[in-house]
Parts: sequence; structure tokens; C-alpha cells
Amino acid sequence: MRILWTIASVDPASGGPIEAVKQMSELLNSRGCISEVACLDSPNAPWLKTFPLKVHALGPGITGYGYSANFVPWLKHNARNYDCAIANGIWQYSSFGTWLALRNTNTPYFVFTHGMLDPWFKRTYPLKHLKKWLYWPWADYQVLRDARAVFFTCEEERLLARQSFWLYKCHEVVVNFGTAAPQGNPTLQRQQFLLQFPQLSHKRLFLFLSRIHIKKGCDLLIQAFAKVASLDDSLHLVIAGPDQTGWQAELQQQAEKLGISQKITWTGMLSGNVKWGAFHAAEVLVLPSHQENFGIVVAEAMACGTPVLISNKVNIWREILAAKAGLVASDDLNGTTQVLHTWLTMSPQEQQRMRQNAKYCFTQTFEIHQAAESLLNAINTNSMR
Repeated sequence: MRILWTIASVDPASGGPIEAVKQMSELLNSRGCISEVACLDSPNAPWLKTFPLKVHALGPGITGYGYSANFVPWLKHNARNYDCAIANGIWQYSSFGTWLALRNTNTPYFVFTHGMLDPWFKRTYPLKHLKKWLYWPWADYQVLRDARAVFFTCEEERLLARQSFWLYKCHEVVVNFGTAAPQGNPTLQRQQFLLQFPQLSHKRLFLFLSRIHIKKGCDLLIQAFAKVASLDDSLHLVIAGPDQTGWQAELQQQAEKLGISQKITWTGMLSGNVKWGAFHAAEVLVLPSHQENFGIVVAEAMACGTPVLISNKVNIWREILAAKAGLVASDDLNGTTQVLHTWLTMSPQEQQRMRQNAKYCFTQTFEIHQAAESLLNAINTNSMR
């Protein structure tokens, strides 16, 4: 099977969707599928040099929407070379262009919305939502309506997607989603992380690893950490991720006012062995997001046996809670403080059991081999629909 993944950008700093495309494609390729990517990046984008899949960079896209005059003609001309296309995300020209090129053709296309229909966006950005309504009927509504299937990564995402627009019609399919288990030596990876950040040795680390963005609840985490930091002098918060919106300076000022700036380390984006080393060095991953479709970073933490302290707006929270692989609370200051305090008051034996549960939960539910099988079954079942 030849699969074309369409996406706005393959820049690893753009978040979880491109990491999911990369990992899923590599596994599918090992099963005899051929995966390629069409994106709106400039052909000179530096991250293309290290991306492991064949990429057709058809940009640069214009404005945040990413319009490129090259995208649709290229896709129309080359569609016959692929058995299907999978559009990743909405609200960008990569998905709308996929619809323009492939509707009413023999090449079926599918869509991963990646949580972009979550009603949190409607509540948080009402003016933006009104703007989206202006082009929803003639753009993304049709993208979803005409797809052979719209893939959701969990039942929670599927149900939430129905709440953003009353004009909504698509063939919904829930597929398993996941990530690959880390490769390499955990001890050496931990050492590599601590060599890069030696001030963190012998600290009890709470790890936030994601984009620094308002929807991730970074401000709540800093406030909550300030409330528990005095319980143990060795407690330290690691905030790892790219500052996409320029929010970090304000968050650092917040930490300064709360008197905990010396107990927070800002690492920037981590990758490779250093990233895995951060998971292994941390006691827990903390992600108090206001909206999180799946949270690949949550699955990655559990793959390392690191429990996760998350909000109930991370869509896989039910699976985490059922497996006792972490702690879950509301996405507010009380909830975030609650999960930090609960972890700190658990006995060593309880903490160890949760580490074991986290590893088991990943293996049984979020390991990528199961996800790849689920995706292939969904493609084959719905291609001729």
C-alpha cells in the first residue's frame, strides 16, 4: 500500500501530529507499506534534511493558513501514485487542498483532526470561532463530509468533536493511537540528560515536556508547584519544550514573583536520548492541559515507567485512571495542586506500583504496533465505502 500523508509542516517543533506521522509511517513501512509526506514547507526548510521519510515540500505556504499554489496541482497530478491520502489537521490549506484535489477521484482520503474540533477552542477564542464559522460551511465541513472516514484517536475526542459546529457530518471511526517504545539504555540516557543539566542531579524532578502554550496550563503548573515546593527542598520543576508564542518570559516573571525561579529549569526543546533521559530522570510527568487530544508525550512517559499527573482535559485520562498509571484532576489550580500533593504524600511502595502500572498501561494500550494494525484495518475497511 502506498500512503501519502498531507500536513502543514514536518517541523518537529510543530507538535505531536508530525511525530505521530513519522512513527506510524516508519512502522507501516516495515510492514510493506510505502509512506510519503506532502507538506507546505519551503523546500529549503532546515528540518527537511533530517526527516526520515520522503517529503514533497510544496511551499512555502502564505500566511498562517499556508496557501500554496503548488499544492493542489501537484496532488492532482500524483494522486494515482498512491492508494490513499491521510490529511493531518484542519484549519490549514494542507487539508482543504487535499479535498480540492481528491474529491470525486479514485484516490480515497482520510482525515485525522488531531483534536482541532475540541469545543475548548470555541469557549476560549470566541472571536476566532466566529471567524471559523465564516468558512466552515464551504471549507472544512466539506473536507470532513467527503472523507472516506474521519479518524479519532479515542472515544472522548469523537464525542467532543460534535460540539463545535451544529453543521457537522462525517463518517466517524475511532482508531487506536500510540507511540514507539524508547530504544537505547535508560541508564545512559538518564546520564546524558544530567550531563547536559548537571544542576538537576540529586533532585526530585517534576517534568513538563510539551510546547509552551496557553492551552497546556503552564501557568497553573507554576502556581501549583509553588504551593508544594516547600514540602521537600530537593523538589525541582523542569519545563522542557519550545516557546512558540513568546509566553516563556511572562511565565518566568510569574515564577520570580512566587519565589521559585531557582527551582525551575527551562531546557528548551529536547530530542533523542536527552529527551528520553529526561523521562527516566523524572519522578512524574505533569501535563495540566486545558485541551489535549491524545498527548503522545503522556504515552512516551508511561513507556519509560514514569507516572503521569494530568488534567481531565487530556482525552485519554479515562484509560490512565483505569490502569492506575497516574493521577487525574480538573484543569484548574486546585486540581493541579491536588495531583502534585497526592503524589508527594504517596508511600514509596504506592509510587513504585504506579510506575509499574504506567509501563503496563503503555504496553497494553498505547504501543504503536497495535495502533498501526488498527489504522490499516480502518483504511482497508473504509476505502471502498
